[in-house]
Formats: sequence, C-alpha cells, structure tokens
Amino acid sequence: MSKKINGSETFSSLPSQIELEFLEALLEPEDATYPWNPGDEQSEAYFQELEQQFGMPDFLEEELTRRSSDFYSHVDTLWSGIASTPDDNHNQQQAVVLNLQEALRTTFSASVPQVLLNAIASKAAEIFAAGQLIGEQLVECVQTVLPTWGKEDLLVLARPFTYAMRSSESQNAASAPSNLQNSEWTALSEVEKAKLSLAIASYALTQLNKSQSEP
Repeated sequence: MSKKINGSETFSSLPSQIELEFLEALLEPEDATYPWNPGDEQSEAYFQELEQQFGMPDFLEEELTRRSSDFYSHVDTLWSGIASTPDDNHNQQQAVVLNLQEALRTTFSASVPQVLLNAIASKAAEIFAAGQLIGEQLVECVQTVLPTWGKEDLLVLARPFTYAMRSSESQNAASAPSNLQNSEWTALSEVEKAKLSLAIASYALTQLNKSQSEP
C-alpha cells in the first residue's frame, strides 16, 4: 500500500507539459521570447519577421483574391435573382391580366359589364397553365360570374367551345350568337348569359394560348 501511495505522490509531483513550456520560455534569452507587450518597439519587427517567414507567395495571393472576387460575384448574382424573382413574376402576371382585360373590353364591352370581363380575364390568366381539361378551364373561368350555375350544367353548355378549341378552330366574338353580343347583359336569360360567358372564356384562353406561342 505504501508503494502505491509513494508512486502516486511521485506521479502528481511531476510538472505538466504546460509548466515545462512556460519554464522554458522564461529561461530563454530575452530577445528570443514572444513579445508579450504589443506596444513594445521590438514587437513590430518581430511580427514583420513572422509575416516574411509564413507569408503567402504572390501568385497564390493573386489567385486567392481572384477566386474570392468570383465567388462573391456569383453569390451576389444568385441572391439578386432570388430576391427579384417574386416581384418579376408578379409584374409579369399583372401585365398579362391587364392586356387580356383590355382585349375582352374591346370585343365584348358593348354587351357585358366590365367587372364581369375583368373577373373572367383574371381567372383565365390564373388557371391557364394549371394543366386542366379545356372544359374544366372554361367552367372555372365563368363560375365567379355565374354563381347559381352548377359545374355539371356548365360543362354541358361548354361542349361546343371545348370541341372548337380542341380542333384549333379560331375563337372570336363570332363564337357567340350575334343576338347575344348585341343585347344588354341584363336583358339576357340565364342560359344566354351562361353561353355568352363561356364564349368570352373561350376567347380569353385562346388569346392566352396565342400570346404564349408568339416569339
């Protein structure tokens, strides 16, 4: 037991590595030790010597500077693209809606209230790229202006326009009977309003398709 105690005391009494290094630094000549006081005049010369010893070669420094510049330039490009995308998309979508509303007003404003034309144009621009069937697109375009109509009934009325659009026939104001275009909206029956609304939706979707295919 006494041997273990003596060995333990001997081991604990040995100086640590940190203590040895500190003692070595104290015993070194004064001009070879680290300049603990940065304000000392000799400190600047000491640090300059270190920079010369461990300095980066000029060609590596130039390469690092160039690569850093390229990296941050690329980051700025990515960031500006991310930051501007939502606004750009919104502005582009808004321009599409405004142009379509103007086209519908030019063609149908004599018989259909402007607020209804604007509603159909906005919905058409919103769902144009949704990948729905043509009949479903037509119905969704007019449901906001024909709230009392059921979807199935509107799909039946939309069939002639669906067939014409599938066969790539030109859709224009003549798609609706001329008597509907020349009548006041309030004077039309519910069925006539539905047919005219579907004709307007068909015209709007056709205009969007044409504008997308243009270079």
